[in-house]
Amino acid sequence: MATITVAAIIPTLNEESTLRRRLPEVLSVADEVVVSDGGSRDNTLRLAEELGAQIVSGAPGRGPQLNRGAAATGSDALLFLHADTRLPDGAVPAVREAIYSGKVGGGFQVRFDTDRWVMALGSRLVQLRTQLTQAPLGDQAQFVSRAIFKQLGGFREWPVLEDLDLIRRMKRKGEVVVLPLQATTSARRYLEDGIGRTVALNWLIWTLYFAGVPAQRLARLYRPRQAPTDQAAPGE
Repeated sequence: MATITVAAIIPTLNEESTLRRRLPEVLSVADEVVVSDGGSRDNTLRLAEELGAQIVSGAPGRGPQLNRGAAATGSDALLFLHADTRLPDGAVPAVREAIYSGKVGGGFQVRFDTDRWVMALGSRLVQLRTQLTQAPLGDQAQFVSRAIFKQLGGFREWPVLEDLDLIRRMKRKGEVVVLPLQATTSARRYLEDGIGRTVALNWLIWTLYFAGVPAQRLARLYRPRQAPTDQAAPGE
């Protein structure tokens, strides 16, 4: 198999403590790692540089940050990874194999980083939704071939739902795969904001999006307390 190189792009905003735990793991498996920062006031950038990641900076917003990070890489495949999402063992080889076999991109199954039964049920529902729609979203470590990403013009620079929009456009270009490995993502927003409220708000935003409401208007419904890079895409 020809070598497929993989770049991991991590958007950040005040993620020093999370990067300290997660970044070394990513650096050990990806061919390139770019931390794309949106104006952190803590030591996120200094830490990322000390650990060996490439850094880029600019205005906050996940879509713009991911686009800047992708532009700073030269790898064949782009893996977009939330700072608080942990890749499963074998993730990068699985991405290489998927792109080599002709898939345009995809993502992983997901589990939450808590043993609470309600979140375990939530992860099973996300897995079911992912299998039915074949549309893995942002906290499922989306990946895409560089060629397809360029054809699509990257992420739309929307305040929310940029990951859903990208995967929908990817599916028009070819086959998207949901890899059977499980990425582990943070349940902090669900636990802090309330599980029922968060799920209900996510589904409301999805419903309005598919009804044609612009993402800019939907952003008014979804205002994370800390930073744009802390948000999980509605529906996850």
